[in-house]
Amino acid sequence: MRKLVAATGVLFALSGCAAEQACTLIGTPVGISVRVDAPLADRVSAAELTACWNGSCRTAEVELHPAGGVARQTCEGEACTAEIEPTGGKQGFGDVAGLPKAPVRVALRLKGQGGEAVVERELTVTPVGSFPNGPNCGEGGPQAAIAVSGSGVVSEVG
Repeated sequence: MRKLVAATGVLFALSGCAAEQACTLIGTPVGISVRVDAPLADRVSAAELTACWNGSCRTAEVELHPAGGVARQTCEGEACTAEIEPTGGKQGFGDVAGLPKAPVRVALRLKGQGGEAVVERELTVTPVGSFPNGPNCGEGGPQAAIAVSGSGVVSEVG
């Protein structure tokens, strides 16, 4: 009987651990996000970035979409809702295979409707691992983020 109680206690303890954190199989894209703030975003239709490290470079086209932000948030008990409204900015993500968790030189080119350069800047970013399910579920691929202010100032986010 003692063995059964001990075994049941171990199984109960193990099942309790599993219930604390649910880890999904959500994927993590590897690459660099780009955010362009208003009013500059009105003049930008696409973005391209070239990331270089260890003597090799990879170029990614970044499809830009309207950006949104939380306008209002309401909570009742433990349940909260948020209303999202457009910010006037644009955002997108460039897939960069093999991106390391180390400093990377990035050349960013924001393009206008006719493909002309609206902003061209270089900067160094340091990608970090992401944890889409939280730190107890394992690390996903590295990501970095770049923001472009409404006046064209380019900086790393994070």
